[in-house]
Amino acid sequence: MSRLTIILSAALVAVVSAGRLDHLTQGFGGAGAYNAPPSQYENINNGDGTYRFSYDTPSGISAHERGSPRAAGPEGPAVTAEGGFSYRAPDGQQISLTYTADENGFHPVGSHIPTPPPIPEAILRSIEFNRQNPSSDNGAYNGGRNAYRY
Repeated sequence: MSRLTIILSAALVAVVSAGRLDHLTQGFGGAGAYNAPPSQYENINNGDGTYRFSYDTPSGISAHERGSPRAAGPEGPAVTAEGGFSYRAPDGQQISLTYTADENGFHPVGSHIPTPPPIPEAILRSIEFNRQNPSSDNGAYNGGRNAYRY
């Protein structure tokens, strides 16, 4: 599946989701703030591929997104979207995430997202050595070269 197909699928889900936020006005059941309608709600689809939506709930959940077709792709215009959401996790931590989604993929940013450990210094040196000393045979595997012979 091509990257563009994934991006277009994600954009389509976002547009469809933006059109179906009416469940927020009906509450979630239960007691207190969870049964109240959103304190702020906006859902605009301009019909030309541009859209935006946002909402805030009394329980502290909020989300927003805006998107528009910007880049031409092989299957039509690719939608570029940017947005974010926040909520309080059951452990009390405030979770906030912002993102962009475009022809290069989905790019989330948030302090709660795990990050990979740093690359060890020996590996960095090896990468640099390989960059400065490229293979003479275009990097092709040569099982006979520098191999032990029995």
